[in-house]
Amino acid sequence: MNLRAQDVLRRFDRAAATFDEFDFVHTVTRDGLFERLEPMLVEAKTIVDLGCATGTASKLLARRFRRAQVIGVDHSPAMLRVAKDKKSWLSKSSFLEADAAALPLHDQSVDLVFCNQLLPWINDVPAMLEEVNRVLCKNGLFLFASLGPDSLAELRRAWAAVDEGAHVLPFADMHNIGDAAVRAGLSDPVLDVDRLKVAYQDANAMFRDLTGSGARNCLAGRNRALTGKGRFAAMQQALQKGSSAAVIELELELVYGHCWGSGPRARAGEVRIDPQGIGRRR
Repeated sequence: MNLRAQDVLRRFDRAAATFDEFDFVHTVTRDGLFERLEPMLVEAKTIVDLGCATGTASKLLARRFRRAQVIGVDHSPAMLRVAKDKKSWLSKSSFLEADAAALPLHDQSVDLVFCNQLLPWINDVPAMLEEVNRVLCKNGLFLFASLGPDSLAELRRAWAAVDEGAHVLPFADMHNIGDAAVRAGLSDPVLDVDRLKVAYQDANAMFRDLTGSGARNCLAGRNRALTGKGRFAAMQQALQKGSSAAVIELELELVYGHCWGSGPRARAGEVRIDPQGIGRRR
């Protein structure tokens, strides 16, 4: 994916103050992740909430794993300030400003990485997955939610009827995410898909939600000029044509997945041998 990293950071910094009001998609997938976590037998001493935003999931993880150290990680300083302000003085949780592809954590030091809706905003997903595998203990759990390629298809088609610009993120297919996880060293990926339909009275309400949650266009190839009223009205008309009612209807493809840490990976030219497998010479 070709995102402008500085634009992603700026949009989420600006959205920090309103994020909790507009994060309903994050809420749906966060609840979905906790439902999938419930039957799993996970003994977690150290947990990373990767892409923690304002820290809502971090608080829930600390409640679910009362003896664990929960570390909320985000690249947005403004999001982390809100998360810290929401933290109770009794909480053992901590927050860390860091790039998800370069975590300042020791190898095999984490038992659970919880990652809700961060993948769509990562340029180099394979590098991030390798970093997740590096910090995960062997048999540690990586639990994540993302958006699939069918998400916002109505919006993509509406813009395509108006111009040839890049307006909507190209979300990764779940099979590609699973393949990338295996290549990164993670094991036994399991993925499933759910659907969420959202209705808006008009395009202004839709873009208000997208702006409030930081989910605006950050593609490097987007048109840098302001969108004119004529093109915006044409896009809105094209969007409403696909709806049977006098509203705008969008569908999101919600991708859920989990996989497991496989332990340290051998570097090129390096061979690892289990000491217990070494016999005694007679």
